[in-house]
Amino acid sequence: MNAPLLSLEGVSKTFHVRPVLGPARRVEALRNVSFSIEPGRALALVGESGSGKSTCGRAVIRHFEPSAGTIRFRGADIFAGRTRRGDRAYLAAVQMVFQDPFASLNPTHTIRHHLERPLRLHGGAGDLEARLRRILTDVELDPATTLEKFPHQLSGGQRQRVSFARALAVGAELIVADEPTSMLDVSIRKSVLDLMRRLKEERSIAFLYITHDIATARYIAEETAVMYAGQVVERGPSGAVIGNPHHPYSRLLISAVPDPARRFDAAGGDALAFTRQAEAVRRLAAQPVAGYREVAPGHFIAYSETDHA
Repeated sequence: MNAPLLSLEGVSKTFHVRPVLGPARRVEALRNVSFSIEPGRALALVGESGSGKSTCGRAVIRHFEPSAGTIRFRGADIFAGRTRRGDRAYLAAVQMVFQDPFASLNPTHTIRHHLERPLRLHGGAGDLEARLRRILTDVELDPATTLEKFPHQLSGGQRQRVSFARALAVGAELIVADEPTSMLDVSIRKSVLDLMRRLKEERSIAFLYITHDIATARYIAEETAVMYAGQVVERGPSGAVIGNPHHPYSRLLISAVPDPARRFDAAGGDALAFTRQAEAVRRLAAQPVAGYREVAPGHFIAYSETDHA
């Protein structure tokens, strides 16, 4: 087994929300989260909205410092002993691809500008024009018809490929991909996922893949971690976690995926029964995790202090 490129060890984050009206409140966005990713591999974080997936991604790219725990990149604490040179190297090595491929690109600049700027800032040997052409070719875009266009002149899938090209331009080793296909047409989602798989295999780029789409998690990631209420409730090989889930919340999440072979009577008792079951499971999953039990090699489920199973 290779040494982890990225590791989170007991990471917690508490936000203090102060609304304009009403009292201030504490939000425990992350609670004792631990996982690791090796070079050339992907870990999928799955869960419903508000489960803490994107907060994990933003901690990794240093949008904020955790309240507790440690995030390490190549074995070094990413918040300890920071220097300007070290910050620049880290920001080049760890890149983020956002959900909205249009909002993440400046509409007033051409694709050439979006790619030339990081190439100039982060240096690198070779002719600039040749490097631009190579990067676009790597993400399966035609340089001749792409470089002088503005973002609005490209399709959603093409804009997302530009986002990946921008990450390649600075020599990314880890890409935090936050729902990168959720705003794309179904017909082109697979091609973007195939691009991610190829970048893993050919460039050994690691991915922290954040998604609510369980099917794509299994397709792209070797390992999957299921999150709820800021905690990891189950993690392990994607095939095992998705194909044979053990934690009640993981089972609930997978059971919510529509099954075309099964009729769901929303006007009858099915919806009510599912809602009641979901509420009970969420209450269970929200309890503080006391530890993890290995149910198969590399496959772990969380248990709480009140869980005597």
